[in-house]
Amino acid sequence: MTPTPTIKDRLAKAVGYDSDDRDDDVPSISNADLFIEHEPTVGEFLAEITPTFKGVVNYVANLFPFVHWIGKYNLTWLIGDLVAGITVGAVVVPQGMAYAQLAQLDVEYGLYTSFMGVLIYWFFATSKDITIGPVAVMSQVTGNIVLKAKDELPDVPGHVVASALAIITGAIILFLGLARLGWLVEFISLPAICAFMTGSAINIISGQVPKLMGISGVNTRDAPYMVIINTLKALPKTQLDAALGLTALLMLYLIRGFCSFMSKKQPHRAKTYFFLSTLRTVFVILLYTAISAGVNVSHKKKPSFSLIKDVPRGFQHAAVPEVNTSIIKAFASEIPAAVIVMLIEHISISKSFGRINNYVIDPSQELVAIGVTNVLAPFLGAYPATGSFSRTAIKSKAGVRTPFAGVITAIVVLLALYALPAVFYYIPNAALAAVIIHAVGDVITPPKVIFQFWRVAPLEVPIFLAGVLVTVFSTIENGIYTTMGVSAAVLVWRLFLSRGRMLGVARIRTARANQKLGEKQAGDSTVAEESNESLRKGFLPLDHEDGSNPRVVVQSPYPGVYIYRFAEGFNYPNASRYLNHLTEVIFAETRRTDPGLLGKLGDRAWNDRTPRNLDTTKADTRPTLKAIILDFSSVNNIDVTAAQSLIDVRNQLDRYAAPGTVDWHFANIENRWTKRALAAAGFGYRSPKPGPGEGPGHWKTIFSIADLGGSDSAAKAAEAAEIGDKKSVREYDIEQAGSDSSRLSDKDVPRNPGSAQLVAIQGLNRPYFHFDLQEAVESAIANSEQKG
Repeated sequence: MTPTPTIKDRLAKAVGYDSDDRDDDVPSISNADLFIEHEPTVGEFLAEITPTFKGVVNYVANLFPFVHWIGKYNLTWLIGDLVAGITVGAVVVPQGMAYAQLAQLDVEYGLYTSFMGVLIYWFFATSKDITIGPVAVMSQVTGNIVLKAKDELPDVPGHVVASALAIITGAIILFLGLARLGWLVEFISLPAICAFMTGSAINIISGQVPKLMGISGVNTRDAPYMVIINTLKALPKTQLDAALGLTALLMLYLIRGFCSFMSKKQPHRAKTYFFLSTLRTVFVILLYTAISAGVNVSHKKKPSFSLIKDVPRGFQHAAVPEVNTSIIKAFASEIPAAVIVMLIEHISISKSFGRINNYVIDPSQELVAIGVTNVLAPFLGAYPATGSFSRTAIKSKAGVRTPFAGVITAIVVLLALYALPAVFYYIPNAALAAVIIHAVGDVITPPKVIFQFWRVAPLEVPIFLAGVLVTVFSTIENGIYTTMGVSAAVLVWRLFLSRGRMLGVARIRTARANQKLGEKQAGDSTVAEESNESLRKGFLPLDHEDGSNPRVVVQSPYPGVYIYRFAEGFNYPNASRYLNHLTEVIFAETRRTDPGLLGKLGDRAWNDRTPRNLDTTKADTRPTLKAIILDFSSVNNIDVTAAQSLIDVRNQLDRYAAPGTVDWHFANIENRWTKRALAAAGFGYRSPKPGPGEGPGHWKTIFSIADLGGSDSAAKAAEAAEIGDKKSVREYDIEQAGSDSSRLSDKDVPRNPGSAQLVAIQGLNRPYFHFDLQEAVESAIANSEQKG
């Protein structure tokens, strides 16, 4: 009975499209349940992406992750959070003030930023370790933007520009997070991140050395190499600040080194030494503040060295941020770099500590946290903030239990804002410069990591070096764009110039080396072959380009049958290169089926490679082309360009193989939409379509089957083998149903059709889509023999 045409069939007929639905190739098998695979529809796709009520509820709930754990909060967690929060608070106060100077702002703005960052983040956090606040690199970028805006808008204070920058960048990042576009950060490669961090650290250190030495007159906004040169020239102008700065820097490294050494010598006191090392910044700042106060208290108006001086108590600059067109125009060109810096630092740090502490962060939700923080914080006077590596590491090692530790840190910062401004007056700027240099020195990529890059992917090292050099000889922003641009170029180069491989078949089996412990000399171990059950077909590149042993014999599966494996997907960038490679090999290793079909010289195509006068009397021993097998194991989906390229090559090779046809087999297709695309292009079916009077008996169907279980199943046989029931083991013999242990032919007649419960794994309505390469090869060979 003819099936009722569907809407799709009627529409296809109306536009003149020949439907690709062909179920007449499905064989009739007596001892296995067949399976007809239905292609995905646009309706299914729309249903998958259409939000449901449950999905909307989950989306809203996931915006506030704290609701999932706050109900389980307990005293043990509180103690861990208290220790970590107070420790981080003690560190963030001096660091925040130091980083505010990098941003060309007064030190109190660093405290505002520190307070709001830790206070807001815990509502949206998916990382217990991250500490949001002022960081060195973002502060440097903000400082560059503030100085640039000052040239264009001299009447606008720097903190107004910084707050506007925080709101704009925060809004952009918040949008990306709410749209769940956190996967965009994956475009930033690890070498690019390392180059950015290293170059930025060099940039910051070079700019802080003049302050450390008390040298004035050096423009620290020049390219780092110029700052270094000018600093060396100005060394004779060194002031008394150098005594404080250099000794403070030395003390920071000595304390850390001593604590690290002692924690190894006395492991039972490692926690104590960790906290001593963590609080070294606080100790050094307090020590040099006391020294400074003792020296300068008697002549406060003319101090002996540079001091922070007045710090207002509390939130004196809390107000609605000023954001207008003129301010935005002043830093519009720097917004992409600022957003990238915030994303790089935060996401890379949160992912790293998530892996270390065995939890997974949600990148999109982390973007929401950064965005909300930077949108709300400017109302108290904060400037752009993101995740801090040094404070996150301290928080993690201090034993933090939940993101609520941020509230404890906020209380510490709040106390500092109201209780310590009088003390802050005497903090030497040289000591703060030492704190910055000491902090950013840790993010410089060590040589062993660069060497690891070289071992893993040599092309990544030039990317790293390019980013560092551009940052040193230009700006941080240009370094970011360089690393991302070069990384993208390498990715595109690999994608466009990827090349597949021709595969052959080798006979392999499993072996086991039996070696005793402590025996290392040759001949100490033996290799035992497994039973014949492990003998199988293996598929290796014919040229051994994969590094396999060249002594292994790899042969073509059958004369005129070719196996081709794609390397980097199959889409418009590389489709032509793949198929050109395939046809070149085919033309070189096969002969035209019927040279007489070429016709006269004037009728041939201009680019036909056949000789002008073809010598048909000379025997050509090369085989004719019969079948092509494409391994789609690395292909997720294909596009229209790739499908059309396949159609063009199929037509070209059909003319080459005329009057015969070329069978196209596909193995390891794991995406339903890929099958749909190939079927729409006419692939998956035997070629040509069956003519009148032809049926499945004229060709051989080979497909994979699975065991449903039951009394005759493989599982039952294995269970019987364990208890020694040989009779039950013999009863399960899938070979009764065919010549191969995992496949059936439509001509195979079962000895006991009801004994095995077998089903086809994939749909038989497209018999040239195969479960694996072995099935595809067997099918191609069987039908090539049938044709022959």
